[in-house]
Formats: sequence, structure tokens, C-alpha cells
Amino acid sequence: MDAFLTSTLLVAIAEIGDKTMLLAILLATRFRKPVPIILGILLATLANHALAALAGQLVAELLQSTWFRVAIALSFIAMGLWTLVPDKLDEDEEPKSGHSAFLTTLIAFFLVEIGDKTQIATVALGAQFASLALVTAGTTLGMMIANVPAVLLGNALVQRISLSTVHGIAAALFIAAGGWMLWAALS
Repeated sequence: MDAFLTSTLLVAIAEIGDKTMLLAILLATRFRKPVPIILGILLATLANHALAALAGQLVAELLQSTWFRVAIALSFIAMGLWTLVPDKLDEDEEPKSGHSAFLTTLIAFFLVEIGDKTQIATVALGAQFASLALVTAGTTLGMMIANVPAVLLGNALVQRISLSTVHGIAAALFIAAGGWMLWAALS
């Protein structure tokens, strides 16, 4: 359960204010169809994060050394520092009209999540924990915890939450997790 709970908590907090959350708000205001948007987010995240966790596990199996565990720990610390840099949705990443809310969300979320900090965190979590299913389920639940309210509440949510505070909390959690993994790798 450590893999599931750690994955859920880290991704849920890191996702708040992330560009995919901004994309969820944009899609919600554009299509005004929450159910297809939520299903698109769910399926895109499952696919993207399963691949990311699998990549993390495959790399971890190849590199089962102290140095690799140190690198994973340092990547968590780097993720914490990266979380302090707020995201914004670039104009060229806005979804184009003309497709269904579900298909637009599915494609946009899958593509925008590639190389995103939550995907990179999923790779690191996949390398850290032995359970592909629990990491994928946890990171997907974390994404849904952050994005479902964004779809349902849209801009009202962003106006009420201090994103800098959330980014600070997420950064602290990533850095603490990285520090703990670093200590475990070196002891």
C-alpha cells in the first residue's frame, strides 16, 4: 500500500496548478460536458502513467545499484524544486474545437502529460516501488483528485486556492520523499 498511497499523495498535490489542471479547466469551460472530459482524463492518465511506471520499473531492474537509488532520490528532490515553478498552458497547447469532448480530452491529456512533472514522477515512482499496478492506480487517482474538481468547478476553484501555497506543500513533500529515499539508499 505504500506504493499506492505515496503515488496518490505526491501526484495529487503536484498536479494542482499544473498545466494539465489548467487544461482540464479550459476543456470544462469550452465543452461544458464534465462526464466525457473526466472519462477522457481517466483513460489518458491510465495509459500515460502505466507506460511511465513500466519505464521506471524496467530501468530500475537494469540498474539495481546504490547509485541508481541515489539518482532516484535526487530526482524526487529535483521534482520538488521543479514544482515551485508554476505552469501555464501555452496557446499552442489549447485543444481545437470540432471533436468530441471525450476524444479531445483523451488526446490532449495524453500528449500534454508527456514529459510533464507528474509523468516524470510516475517514472521515478515506478522505479522506486515494485508494483506497476499500484503505482499506476495511485498516480491516476492523484490526477483524478486534482482534476475532477477542476472540471466540475472550473475557474472558481483557481480563484479560491493559493497555488503558490499548494506548490510549496508539493515541493516539500517531493523533497522530503527524496531525502528519505536518499537516506535509505546511503544507509
